[in-house]
Amino acid sequence: MIARIIEYSARNRFVVILFAASAIAWGIWAMKNTPLDAIPDLSDTQVIIYTEWLGRSPDLIEDQITYPISSTLLAAPKVQAVRGFSFLGSSFIYVIFEEGTDIYWARSRILEYLQAVKNKLPADVNPVLGPDATSLGWGFSYAVVDETGQHDLAQLRTIQDYNIKLALESVQGVSQVASIGGFVKQYQVTVDPNRLAAFNIPITKVLEAVKKSNRDVEGRVLELSGVEYMVRGRGYIQTAKDIEEIPLGTGRGGTPVFIRDVASVQIGPEIRRGLADLDGRGEVAGGIVVVRFGENVLNVIERVKERLKRDVEPSLPRGVKIVTTYDRSDLIHRAIDTLREEILKLTLAVSVVCLVFLFHLPSALVVICTLPVAIIMSFICMFYLGVTSNIMSLSGIAIAIGAMVDASIIMVENAHKKLEEWEAAGEPGNRVDVIIEAAKEVGPSLFFSLLVITVGFLPVFTLQAQAGRLFKPLAYTKTFAMLFSSLLAVTLAPMLMTLFIRGRIRPEEKNPVSLILHRLYEPVAHFALRFKKTVIIAALVIMAVTVYPFMKLGTEFMPPLYEGTLFYMPVTVPAASISEASKLLQLQDKLLMQIPEVAQVFGKAGRAETATDPAPLEMFETVINLKPEAEWRPGMTVEKLKNEMNDALTIPGVANSFTMPIKARIDMLATGIRTPVGIKVMGPKLDELEKIGLQLEHHLKDVPGTRSVYAERVTTGYFLDFDINRREAARYGLSIDDVQEVIQSAVGGMNLTTTIEGRGRFPVNVRYPREMRNDVETLKRVLVPVMSQSSQAPSSAMPAVKPMMQVPLGQLAEIKFVKGPTAIKSEEGLLVSYVYIDFSGRDVGGYVDEAKAKVAALKIPEGYRLQWSGEFEYLVTTHERLQIVIPLTLLIIFVLIYFNTKSTTKTLIVLLAVPFSLVGSFWFLYLLNYNMSIAVWVGIIALAGLDAETGVIMLLYLDLAYEQWKKEGRLRTPRDLEESIMHGAVKRIRPKIMTVSVILAGLIPIMFSHGAGSDVMKRIAAPMIGGVVTSTVLELVIYPVIYRIWRGRDFRVEEGFLDKRSGMRNDAESMR
Repeated sequence: MIARIIEYSARNRFVVILFAASAIAWGIWAMKNTPLDAIPDLSDTQVIIYTEWLGRSPDLIEDQITYPISSTLLAAPKVQAVRGFSFLGSSFIYVIFEEGTDIYWARSRILEYLQAVKNKLPADVNPVLGPDATSLGWGFSYAVVDETGQHDLAQLRTIQDYNIKLALESVQGVSQVASIGGFVKQYQVTVDPNRLAAFNIPITKVLEAVKKSNRDVEGRVLELSGVEYMVRGRGYIQTAKDIEEIPLGTGRGGTPVFIRDVASVQIGPEIRRGLADLDGRGEVAGGIVVVRFGENVLNVIERVKERLKRDVEPSLPRGVKIVTTYDRSDLIHRAIDTLREEILKLTLAVSVVCLVFLFHLPSALVVICTLPVAIIMSFICMFYLGVTSNIMSLSGIAIAIGAMVDASIIMVENAHKKLEEWEAAGEPGNRVDVIIEAAKEVGPSLFFSLLVITVGFLPVFTLQAQAGRLFKPLAYTKTFAMLFSSLLAVTLAPMLMTLFIRGRIRPEEKNPVSLILHRLYEPVAHFALRFKKTVIIAALVIMAVTVYPFMKLGTEFMPPLYEGTLFYMPVTVPAASISEASKLLQLQDKLLMQIPEVAQVFGKAGRAETATDPAPLEMFETVINLKPEAEWRPGMTVEKLKNEMNDALTIPGVANSFTMPIKARIDMLATGIRTPVGIKVMGPKLDELEKIGLQLEHHLKDVPGTRSVYAERVTTGYFLDFDINRREAARYGLSIDDVQEVIQSAVGGMNLTTTIEGRGRFPVNVRYPREMRNDVETLKRVLVPVMSQSSQAPSSAMPAVKPMMQVPLGQLAEIKFVKGPTAIKSEEGLLVSYVYIDFSGRDVGGYVDEAKAKVAALKIPEGYRLQWSGEFEYLVTTHERLQIVIPLTLLIIFVLIYFNTKSTTKTLIVLLAVPFSLVGSFWFLYLLNYNMSIAVWVGIIALAGLDAETGVIMLLYLDLAYEQWKKEGRLRTPRDLEESIMHGAVKRIRPKIMTVSVILAGLIPIMFSHGAGSDVMKRIAAPMIGGVVTSTVLELVIYPVIYRIWRGRDFRVEEGFLDKRSGMRNDAESMR
């Protein structure tokens, strides 16, 4: 069938040209419309439930919100993990779903379960779903700065919240814009308790009056003189003066009492749980753009930048400007440019190799024209399967380039050989017929060998979780590229051969490259055939020695994906105040800006206003934008830069950790751990969790390679507890709620209402002055009003305040300082504490094995357990999967080769290339000091297909020579067999070396690539390069030997049969 397709294509040029032109046009259209991204979206399907309960302590949030919701959601369908985070005033619950779950299906299921849990929650609590975005959604961030100094942080935050944020949230593809930093404006009513006592007014009266003095009402409509008038009662608070003039009642003599008489009103900052700093120059306001799930990140970012430039910036006050602090589109463009440049280089390298070996430009054009067509056609499938153009998908095309042209090269080379013979025979028949026959002779085997490479890569599709999401795009594109190159090898290539292979063909014997190869290889082949046993034993010894580098190779989940931007995530002292956090953040940013390679530093402490950021105040996240590498100091590398930053940031109480922005988001939200390795300590009591964590920290800090180990200090927050004495409260007729309302408002400050000022919304807060809340003794003197029944009764009128009694708070409650948790984490329904481990100069697997040995000496109490997490979690699951995937790859290749050769022996001979190749792979990885990552294993899986292809080609020429000798009746003795093997091996060395050369030409330039994504590509290419080199050398030496032993058995049988026949003939003659 393949032979018929080749003949039809060669004789019907117009049909093939039409097909190729259509495919090229379609491919170019698909290429232009295929979305661009930096890396595939590696995040799990997740739904975030965010609940706000202002001012409540973390333990209250955990007990009344987080635990009831998370324990209910554990039973939801397809749920993989439920992680809870309880902070001051807010609860975050991250529900991670199984791979492949539709995010909107997941969100609807969560809403169903929230309905069921509603009655278990406090009445004034309303859980809401977070934005429909993934953990990679943070695509763009900016700072709002004022260079003139005319606008304070509150005004900048107002500009951000009610101008910039609203404009950007309306951009298609933006799920949310999270504000960070600056101050939210707040009207602060600071009540003087002495004045309240003088006017005999309880604080509860102030609270009630403020609440009732900020509303507009409707009065339906009035018709006057035939015109309809809408009736409005205007009562919104517009200014601080409006608050001052809120009436509280009348004093003695009927004099009205206003808020201004008992309190001062001023504008100040709302309590905040996050801040931002730019370049260490001081606080700024800013925003983070969260991209919607399923949207093309690059397009969304481009639309955001266009909106900022066209609409937002012209509307800003004079002096205010927007500074971009993180822009993933830069990484996307850099990554894609790196890959495109590599693909062009590889195409050029492959073309040069073809030209050098063939010494015939028109013939080389067959190969050169086929390659770009196959690449362009790959984009058709990419577009319709929704695979974006990213580092991984384009790497698939890059590593396939060499193998893609193998079939075309061998077909062209075989045509050259047949034309030489045709010319030598006096040119009988038609030149085109000779070319077609040459293509038909090797075409079917080549089609199958390319199919082996294609199908051999299919097991990569069985990888799951992060590894699957990362490498499936690469597997798709490599499969498409090889599939289309297989198709073009039997359609376009034969047609181009009839078109381009014209004129005089230089004989192989006169080709300088062929001459050199013959001279080098002939004595080696002679030696191998003469000392067969020695050669086989030497090969076995070489394979046995390869165990050494394999055992020395480390393990890691993924090589570092350099994003061009660093992410500094130190762990600081818990319970630090917002002012201390601000000072520390500014100091860190200043120190970072002193490093010459740093262009900009944008630091964030605490959380931005989004459910995708469950960061406590002590968590710092700093984006370090670096200058172009051309401007770096000579010899400076990313690792050296990290070490220099680590040394510069030696601050007491701070544990440093460096990563990359995308990687940090993935690690944090996928495993909960923000460092490459971490330990989750799980159990029922926080005190015990902290104790175990500190023991782990002590044990692990001495493990070689450890940069820092930090166990979370779970119970190091400080709390001021008011323990109400119920008996004392009862003496005055007070309920617990009466006392707590005073604690909540007078001490803590209560947001009572919100003003509406145009587009802006600002809270109004009431509390005692700072000096009345400075220490315990002062707090004891806070007065709790004891209202008489008559004064508590509701009344529409506002009577004069009746005399009342007020009781000091110290009489009703015991006030004490206690220690407790500032944040509570939970997982699987249990409380959890994290131990963060950052290390350098070690592989993940080796480090964890040594760390586990250290931890084994630690006695863990009953009911508690340790779970190793972070990047390590993926490493374990992926290795388990690879134990199935690798044998499956070999089985598929075996079956395919068997279908082609119809011989088990031939199939096993071809598969000998696999162990031969592993020799080079492991030694090359060892010399490069690479770890065994998933990228390396993907390279080895790809190598198995290439090995099978080179094995098939080696065997093909040995078989062709054998069949030719047999057909011509020249295969009579073992010596004749050796001659046929020498012809098939030595005389056909050119196509074999050409095949290997183009594969290497398509891979070696990758090892010199530089830029975003190059680290991953190098790890995939390295085992392929080492493997192809050693498998070629060993195949050239050992295949002739094995073929001689295999075919020689037939001669031994035949010799025995001939001896028997000659004996019988001699007996018959003697009888005569």
